[in-house]
Amino acid sequence: MSNENEGLRVKRLIPKNIGKYTMIIALVAIWVFFEIITKGIFLTPRNMNNLFLQMTFIGIASSAMVLIMVAGHIDLSAGSVVGFIGAVIAVLLRSHNTNVFLALLICVAIGAAIGIWQGYWVAYLGIPAFIVTLSSQLVFRGGVLGVTQGSTVQPDNAIFKAIGQGYLPNIGGPDASLNVTAILAGALFIIFYIAFSIKKRRDRIKFNFIVDKRSKFILKLIAMSIVIALVFQVWAKDRGIPIAIIILGVVVLIMHIVSTRTAFGRHVYAIGGNRDAAELSGINVKKTTMFIFIIMGIAASISGIVYTSRLNAAAIAGGTGSELDIIASAIIGGTSPSGGSGTVLGCIIGALVMASLDNGMSLLSLGSFEKYVVKGLVLLFAVVVDTINKRKL
Repeated sequence: MSNENEGLRVKRLIPKNIGKYTMIIALVAIWVFFEIITKGIFLTPRNMNNLFLQMTFIGIASSAMVLIMVAGHIDLSAGSVVGFIGAVIAVLLRSHNTNVFLALLICVAIGAAIGIWQGYWVAYLGIPAFIVTLSSQLVFRGGVLGVTQGSTVQPDNAIFKAIGQGYLPNIGGPDASLNVTAILAGALFIIFYIAFSIKKRRDRIKFNFIVDKRSKFILKLIAMSIVIALVFQVWAKDRGIPIAIIILGVVVLIMHIVSTRTAFGRHVYAIGGNRDAAELSGINVKKTTMFIFIIMGIAASISGIVYTSRLNAAAIAGGTGSELDIIASAIIGGTSPSGGSGTVLGCIIGALVMASLDNGMSLLSLGSFEKYVVKGLVLLFAVVVDTINKRKL
């Protein structure tokens, strides 16, 4: 009987875990498919490094979009804000010779002001976020045209250019066959991950929480350590660790801590789960909503800075359509369109999926038609998975 019960338990766990890791499985499948179809080009260190760089600005904005969507809102202006901030910093550096650090502060402040503007209408006047951000999408798209005067602006600043195109120096020297900095950073990252996981497990045991069996826990540690090693191997064999990736990592870490380790984060999830109940429990829904949009504005400004730095140019079409990739990354990463659930770390998987599709189809010389169709179908698939998982609960 015990064997039968164990068998039933395993059968119940398999669908649950498949649903949980669907997008990770899909990401691996996408990589394998493009590796085969491109005859070994896709998974080369150079292309994978380019892929990671492609997803940085999407991942930065998407990490904040998770909070927006968890609270039951949407931000359709993110792509236009990315383009607008990129245009502003390019003009500040090129036309006004502004100090690069002052220009960065100005752009982040503008992003926060945009968040206050949108948050006020949504939080205090009760206007649906869909309408407010759709309006802002048009306003800031016009802002891009106004700031750039309809032409491409190149910042031409070495420090600013390094944000999106620079790499950490190789401590092994310019003649080293591998990037020693990336190797050491990878080793330290693995050590930190293992130590943190062990401490977390011990704390859960201490407070009598359920934990995985030791064998399963060890397998997870080994699997994640291999994944981390493979990622850092890409940078070790190519040009090193990009500065843009470090910026993404810092933003994601901060957003993860905010969403999971603070009262503010718990309030956001409570509002998305049941707004009325959250308000009755004493949560200041209006204030929390305002702060969510401020965070989104700041994240979009950082995203715009990285985006423009990587291209070393601000064009009139900058950020066009990016809001779709930003929203899709959050949904593909497990954020529910109806609010109440989602993770910041999950949106990075979503951003990788979107960047992988773009990158792979570019290698195959496919046009915009194919890209839009495929990404649209992937987004629909992610929503279907979310709907099915909710029905099982």
